[in-house]
Amino acid sequence: MSVSAEVLARAPSEQMEDEINTVTSHRPRSNIRPLSPMPDYVEHRNGVNEVGKLSAEAVVREYEAAVKEIEALGSELQLAAKNCEVMVAGVHDMIAEIKEFAAGYRDQGKRFFLQIEAVSLMTAEVRDTCEALKKKIATDTLSQ
Repeated sequence: MSVSAEVLARAPSEQMEDEINTVTSHRPRSNIRPLSPMPDYVEHRNGVNEVGKLSAEAVVREYEAAVKEIEALGSELQLAAKNCEVMVAGVHDMIAEIKEFAAGYRDQGKRFFLQIEAVSLMTAEVRDTCEALKKKIATDTLSQ
């Protein structure tokens, strides 16, 4: 004997009939209300039976729910694009600051370069002056 047959054999038949009636009881058709209004881009044709209408409505509602999710995704993508635009604008501002900083750094390097060369020229001039003075002192000492 199968498991389902055993369960059926043990269950009281009246209780089971009540459960079946509860599960299979249908609401009157006048009480059936759509879950949400049908989209305005569809309308029922004349002569379509109730099953056809309900099936068509169920399908178009599923499609409409998918469309709503797709549109929500589009909105999320627009928000992401705006955030990217803000980030790109920030990057352009940062690049401008970096270029300005680099130019200042380059100017500072040039200034140090010129200072070092100026000190080097001055040192060479001092050395030459000292050499000339040594020679003059040496010649003056020898001539006396």
